[in-house]
Amino acid sequence: MDEAEALNLKSFLKWATELGISDTPSTSSDSCLGHSLFVSNFPEAGGRGLEAARDIRKGELILSVPKGALMTSQSLMMNDEVLSIAMKKHPTLSSTQILAVALLNEVNKGKSSRWWPYLKQFPRSYDTLADFGKFEIQALQIDDAIWAGQKASRKAEEEWNEANVLMHELKLKPQLLALKAWLWASGSISSRTMHIPWDEAGCLCPVGDFFNYTAPGEETSNSEDRVAGKAFSLQEDGPLKLETELAADHRLIDAGYEEDVSSYRFYARRIYRKGEQVLLSYGTYTNLELLQHYGFLLTDNPNDKAFIPLEPDMYSLCSWENELLYIQPDGKSSFALLSTVRFWAVPKTSRRSVVHQVYSGNLLSTENEVVAMRWLARKCRTILDILPTTAEEDCKLLAILDEFQDIHQIVEIKEMPPALASELCAFIKSKNVVSEGICAMSSIARRSIERWKLAILCRYHYKKILCNCIVHCTEIINDIISQRDSIQGNLH
Repeated sequence: MDEAEALNLKSFLKWATELGISDTPSTSSDSCLGHSLFVSNFPEAGGRGLEAARDIRKGELILSVPKGALMTSQSLMMNDEVLSIAMKKHPTLSSTQILAVALLNEVNKGKSSRWWPYLKQFPRSYDTLADFGKFEIQALQIDDAIWAGQKASRKAEEEWNEANVLMHELKLKPQLLALKAWLWASGSISSRTMHIPWDEAGCLCPVGDFFNYTAPGEETSNSEDRVAGKAFSLQEDGPLKLETELAADHRLIDAGYEEDVSSYRFYARRIYRKGEQVLLSYGTYTNLELLQHYGFLLTDNPNDKAFIPLEPDMYSLCSWENELLYIQPDGKSSFALLSTVRFWAVPKTSRRSVVHQVYSGNLLSTENEVVAMRWLARKCRTILDILPTTAEEDCKLLAILDEFQDIHQIVEIKEMPPALASELCAFIKSKNVVSEGICAMSSIARRSIERWKLAILCRYHYKKILCNCIVHCTEIINDIISQRDSIQGNLH
């Protein structure tokens, strides 16, 4: 953190303290952080985040942000009559568009805005799918991902066009009227807002949005928590410990707006030791959804999914929603997908008699299982074969891009696999990058490389799931054949 950034952060934390934001139950603290949390940098795990200032129990209150400190379209309009009057002339705008315009209007005020110390903490750009250019969207390779990227980009531009008249009426500065500024505002809302019951757009929560993400399912197990909890029982008063444990057992989320105290409150989702990064779960997301809404993805996401196209008649055989038909990160099929493929593998004349068995999750027969597993493995191989690059080539390309960012020199294209050379040439052409020796990189091109790497990671994890599925199906087939051969051998 450089000196200017450190001063901005210090100013922001002082401002937050004055608004009543606090990480301690005591209201007399002279700093909003320091009792439970510190702002820290975690280069390998999300960048800037919040560090445990002490040992923290599971379920313990670790941050409280009063309603008056939440930035909402309502709070912004209450303090700006011009904005409020202008908004009433445009009733067709969505709640998200209203908040985006209100946010840009606040930026337009500069230092005169009461929110200025907070606004200076926002990133200058985001990596959500709406921010991806044509090259980065195509680099996703997977049809569903490309479609999601195109849809996000198109939607952002349409919403910007719809809000343009209002922004001109507010006399925003020319740079804040541009699509780039709209993408920044939309990215801020998509990646930073938190749910509140009175506004679908959500709220921007100072300090609370410093928490980095953890996927549901990554928490320590109950047994581990109990063992760790015993250590606390030697230090803490019994009643306090019991109260905390009961709260943790009954709390299903780790953050939310609480009406009875008019505050947004954050609770520890697990035990944290001093110095650990304290994380927040925003919900269950696949890597594509994380990329779409938040601009990042996880290397090890237990909630990731790979969707594959089924045979046309498969869809007519099942009553499952399409989003339930997927392959898990370990390569195993979801219950809905496995049931559908098993049912399809049954001869048409016999399907009526096995419906109950299929939807009970029972194995129909070893022959049926082999047919189902072979279909899944073959489908995964077909998808992998038609994609421009393999998972191994994606890893190599990521290494090349990392090396390039370190020394600003791309390896000889002629030494690269054809698929990677083709993709690299397409990047150089689309961003006007000179590839002879040292490359002349604009800030736009450098940002594009970061988004390109995210696209590569997204497609890589998809391919790994399909590879895992092939391995899983092959193991099941081999086990069935081995057992069958063993039984036949014993009979002879």
